[in-house]
Amino acid sequence: MSLAGSNTVGAAPTRDPRLAHARSWLLPAVFITILGGAWFCSIGLRSLISPDEGRYATLSLGMLQSGDWITPRLNGLLYFEKPVLQYWLGAIAFNFLGVSEFSARLWPALAGFLTVLATGFTAARLWGRESGLQALAICGSMTWILGNSLYLTLDAGLTLWLTIALCSVLLARRTEVSAKESRNWILLAWVAIALAVLTKGLVGIVIPGATLVLLCLWQRNWSWWRGMHWLPGLVLFLAIAAPWFIAVSSRNPGFAEFFFIHEHFARFLTKVHRREGAWWYYIPLLLAGALPWTGLLAALAPRLWRDVFAPVKAVGEESLESARVAQQRALVAWSAFTFAFFSLSGSKLPSYILPMFPALALLMSIRARELSASSMRWNLWILIGVWLLAVLVSTQAHRFAGPNSPVSVLEPMAHAIRMAAGIFAAGAAIAWFCLRQSRVTAAILSLALSHVLALVVVLGSHDSFGQLKSAEIPAKRLQSYIDAATPVFAVRSYDQTLPFYLRRNVVLVEYEDEFEMGQRLEPNKSIARLEDFLQRWSELPKAAAYMTPATWQELQQRRVPMRVVYQDPRRVVVVKP
Repeated sequence: MSLAGSNTVGAAPTRDPRLAHARSWLLPAVFITILGGAWFCSIGLRSLISPDEGRYATLSLGMLQSGDWITPRLNGLLYFEKPVLQYWLGAIAFNFLGVSEFSARLWPALAGFLTVLATGFTAARLWGRESGLQALAICGSMTWILGNSLYLTLDAGLTLWLTIALCSVLLARRTEVSAKESRNWILLAWVAIALAVLTKGLVGIVIPGATLVLLCLWQRNWSWWRGMHWLPGLVLFLAIAAPWFIAVSSRNPGFAEFFFIHEHFARFLTKVHRREGAWWYYIPLLLAGALPWTGLLAALAPRLWRDVFAPVKAVGEESLESARVAQQRALVAWSAFTFAFFSLSGSKLPSYILPMFPALALLMSIRARELSASSMRWNLWILIGVWLLAVLVSTQAHRFAGPNSPVSVLEPMAHAIRMAAGIFAAGAAIAWFCLRQSRVTAAILSLALSHVLALVVVLGSHDSFGQLKSAEIPAKRLQSYIDAATPVFAVRSYDQTLPFYLRRNVVLVEYEDEFEMGQRLEPNKSIARLEDFLQRWSELPKAAAYMTPATWQELQQRRVPMRVVYQDPRRVVVVKP
């Protein structure tokens, strides 16, 4: 009998390379599965809250109900503040999965998760499997990335497309890549930029464009600029982004001026949107948003400064080391410009700097393998201090209560913080054990998962407080008192989630805010004066209205016939008796 291919006594066992390859990806697959389960498990369990979640869910629902996929309408009124891509994706989710909180939040959750995967994939291709796994864990557990992905906003989608654009250019610049593969990566970047523009407008061009210019100047090397395949790239960009802008402009003559002037230049250069903040507005958000890796970022800063800012001659791509320096500079330029751009803007919101966090995760993954166990333990002590402070604050929930935020809605959040601290403590103990054995990657994975699970617990508890900013319960109470023909009014107040939960539009009364343009173009769809509303109320056989307690008291004093069907510290819902 032949012994060929069989093991003999004393011979080393044959190692199957396919089995070794499969085992090498087992840990990332397990981590991604657990992360994905935690990521998506809660998005359908919380009511939508006002303003952003209600606004974007209502826009998508209105698009599905009207069948008009070109002109966005918020509560039935023309709404041109943002482009249309996310409304399309939300409407598609509603159409195939039904109208629900899960469907409403599905796209931002998926966009955030894909951002994490894109970051991990890029790090693995650039710097090896271990760096990829670390980037995956760091990016997926960053507080700002997770938090903004589990709520319905535009920034998670914008961040996905911008991250794909950034990663595609980095992958195209690898020393070993072929010309054809490089071209394909660059064209993918152009596609992503077009989708970023369709998600949130010109910022989708500004961030990658400015980063490219800054990097070329910093490197004193314009090969990055020349390598962008401008002609096919621009053709592809215009083929994707231009059709909707042309179609909506042809149907709505005032769109271009409002969208490009009011929503872009005026938003950045003036305070017309009343969202101003100090120059340091984003510093605490950056420090808190980078948790649980804020300490790690600080520990890596000196080495990053040494490599990136050291005086060197013009850097090309002649060597792996010069390519690595260029990659780090690209990530620094991206992060720094994003932070500076929004810090200088006259309109500031916390989520605006989200696109810089995947770049920070990539920067950390470059150097994370060089970290000593002592550096990681230092970061761990910072996190322990943060969670201990959170637990201490949670015991004082009664001090944060007030007329509009009763202690009964704060207590569930306080209890969740203490539970989350316990989850984190278990993960921190495992990470500490791994660090004692100098297993830095294992410690990073343990810390990442424990932080994600803890955050999901805290975010899930927000629903008790979120009900005060959601119209779900008032709308359910109202449904039994109205029919399809009964008009519903929002008097001097408006909850962005009200049309979503009523599955219909409401008539605004003496309320303008972001509806100013829509009301000006279609004045018959709202009521400008309270007196006109009272006249219409008296003439209707059935009607319902949403208002603040102050407005309700004023109408009571004027003896307006009303029956209260729902009331809480912030709003009152009435019907005509």
